[in-house]
Amino acid sequence: MSQDLTRAPKPVLIVPYAWIGDFVRCHSVAKLLRAQAPDRPVDMVTSTLCAPLADYMPGIRKAIVADLPRGWIGVALQRRLAAALRAEHYGQALVMSRKWKAALAPWLAAIPIRTGFAGEGRFGLINDMRWGERKLQRMIDQMGALALPDGASLPGEWPLPELKVPTRDVDSWCNRRGLARDDPPIVTLSPGAVGAGKAWPARHYAELARALIKDGASVWILGGPNEKSIAKQIAEAAGNRVRDLTGNDLRDAILALAAADVSVTNDSGLMHVSAAIGTPTVAIFGPTSPWHWKPLNPIAAILEPPGDDAARERARSEGNDAVSHRRTADVAVETVLAAVHNVLANGG
Repeated sequence: MSQDLTRAPKPVLIVPYAWIGDFVRCHSVAKLLRAQAPDRPVDMVTSTLCAPLADYMPGIRKAIVADLPRGWIGVALQRRLAAALRAEHYGQALVMSRKWKAALAPWLAAIPIRTGFAGEGRFGLINDMRWGERKLQRMIDQMGALALPDGASLPGEWPLPELKVPTRDVDSWCNRRGLARDDPPIVTLSPGAVGAGKAWPARHYAELARALIKDGASVWILGGPNEKSIAKQIAEAAGNRVRDLTGNDLRDAILALAAADVSVTNDSGLMHVSAAIGTPTVAIFGPTSPWHWKPLNPIAAILEPPGDDAARERARSEGNDAVSHRRTADVAVETVLAAVHNVLANGG
């Protein structure tokens, strides 16, 4: 089943993955939908964690917040979400995940067209079934294909995600947190990452912070509660010009990245947030392929372990496994520091 989106009067719902980076990527899908039918509202389902992102995404009408469990179905929560969806009278839902439970609430809400890739026996739950997801190596290609007519060719370039953060919001937040913006440069460090081996070592971040402080920069450390211990280690090594801004609220990281002159980050959700804001971003990659996982938005530098150029090229055809042996620790502190200096010297 397919649909001519240019004629559909009812809102469309995006049911994204739960990860921060993938949620940011979904804004490309939202922009594509809006380009196809400018008057058609676009909403997104979101967790409490990712909800602040939707506030800064142009073209998103509403975020439907639902903290669904990860290890089990959560029937009562699914029914509650379905009731909220039913009230919005959606004409179509784009279900990004192939998981059975991801399609449950749109089905319970009786959304007429439920688009998604085949997976986990979802026949019936998904009634606009698409095939060939595994042939699309990049996440953005998989997600974007669902917003196109079945069988349509992918565009050469996808719309870029955007996070438009008002300056007044940044200034107000800095004042509340006692953070000075009139003493640049501000360099944010985002040491968190999900997945084995993706995090640049804490000792490297600490050494980088010391060098940046010596150069006169202010260093802000961003992340969630899991990064508290790393932030403490960096602050103890680098001194009192380091501010620990880790915590439970993603909005703090969004506003900090909007205030920053440079963002240094692992291959992580905050890498995508930083790039979508437009903050010059220095991204450190190890066992993941930038071709597959880098932001769509331009970034200042992609730093990879030296050597092994053949593996990097193979990743395009063979997938991420071609570089899964690489270590982020092999990206030298001097290399990252030089990239930051280059960004500051050239205004981004």
